[in-house]
Amino acid sequence: MKRAFVFPGQGSQAVGMGRELADAFSAARLVFEEVDEALGQRLSRLMFEGPAEELTLTENAQPAIMAVSMAALRVLQQEAGFRLPDRAAFVAGHSLGEYAALAAAGSLTLADAARLLKRRGQAMQKAVPVGQGAMAAVLGLDLEAVEALVRESAGSDICACANDNGPGQVVISGDRAAVERAIQLAKEKHGKKAMMLPVSAPFHCPLMQPAADAMAEALAGIALLPPQVPVVSNVTATATSDPVTIKARLVTQVTGLVRWRETVLFLKAQGVGEQVELGAGRVLAGLLKRIDKDIQAQAAHTPAEIEALARALG
Repeated sequence: MKRAFVFPGQGSQAVGMGRELADAFSAARLVFEEVDEALGQRLSRLMFEGPAEELTLTENAQPAIMAVSMAALRVLQQEAGFRLPDRAAFVAGHSLGEYAALAAAGSLTLADAARLLKRRGQAMQKAVPVGQGAMAAVLGLDLEAVEALVRESAGSDICACANDNGPGQVVISGDRAAVERAIQLAKEKHGKKAMMLPVSAPFHCPLMQPAADAMAEALAGIALLPPQVPVVSNVTATATSDPVTIKARLVTQVTGLVRWRETVLFLKAQGVGEQVELGAGRVLAGLLKRIDKDIQAQAAHTPAEIEALARALG
């Protein structure tokens, strides 16, 4: 049975993240120290102690979530004594988690992943004035139905599907007025639940084009190696190991749809029967239950969970 390692995205952050790992394992401490040094800030202190308002800022949350994922992986490798290519057929990550997947597969260095995500977070926040954009979750409708909904709601504004997280869970993004119209239409036409999300910017829609341009510039100066394990791209839900293609897809990802449901189905079609989520929270394991219950889900980010996973993988 094939296995995929997957890495979570924004929304998984919480004050205290990574602290247990740092207290218990030197491998985790080294990850956090390297990220701090790469960014020139005490991100680890912010992760461990807060305040929550500062940790939640996109430019901090993105590298923080990646750092916890990489700390979990390094500890797992130390405890189980394995190389990722020997235990994983694919890696994938949800939005910013794709950078963690690339770092895990040896395509990006940890320091470069941290710096790119800091830049990505800053650029995404700067792309749209606060309050002008919005995101909302639409529940109970499939992607095709929500795509029709956003087309009807857009008018002269921007409104687009941002995340296809699973059956009946699609996130939309765009100008606030258009997103509000889409919420109302979802309730009136379909009788479905739709709600605003507490985010600071409208991610994964065309309003993020300035951030995509910034990431194209940032990625141009980064040496990407072929990953040791194929990486499944958010924007195509297909795997690649070509650095040029990976860079292009990372740029497109900023404005494009996160095809997580399709990613899971692609992995299943390739024979993946187990998904291991490394990092803060258990969001991807929860989504997997909605997408395909036949795939086994494992999630690990506490010392006890990682030690149990190491025994299972050993």
